[in-house]
Amino acid sequence: MTLNLEPNIADPDGFYDELLQAHEGLSKSESDALNARLILVLCNHIGDRDVLRNALTAARKG
Repeated sequence: MTLNLEPNIADPDGFYDELLQAHEGLSKSESDALNARLILVLCNHIGDRDVLRNALTAARKG
């Protein structure tokens, strides 16, 4: 499996709104913890170490 960097989320603006709402009312540390948990949940869902490694590389490059 390869890393998909093309737009792939139905209603991306709607998802972004949901993401912002999930952080609403949280402190900086609570928001950071939510992000960390979300990343780990999604990484577990993906499960493929090569894809995850490629995602880490792509994220570092910005």
